[in-house]
Amino acid sequence: MKIYDYNGSKNICGARVKEARKKCKLSQENLAAKLQLEGVIIERDSVSRIEIGTRFVADYELAALCKILHVTPGYLLGME
Repeated sequence: MKIYDYNGSKNICGARVKEARKKCKLSQENLAAKLQLEGVIIERDSVSRIEIGTRFVADYELAALCKILHVTPGYLLGME
């Protein structure tokens, strides 16, 4: 599998995920637990890697993040 980067990062939503998570007063562990309740199997270290841009984010993960963090996909993707 080829590894893709966009401006040196594996995702474009990481910084916004971190910002929204902090606004919701969630720890990375709490966010991982909420994602698991939504059916996304993920651990705290994966949330950390998303936030620093070293992990890809699947579309179903993005949808769950939006639901939990009360933001739109456009917000997480930096389009609004």
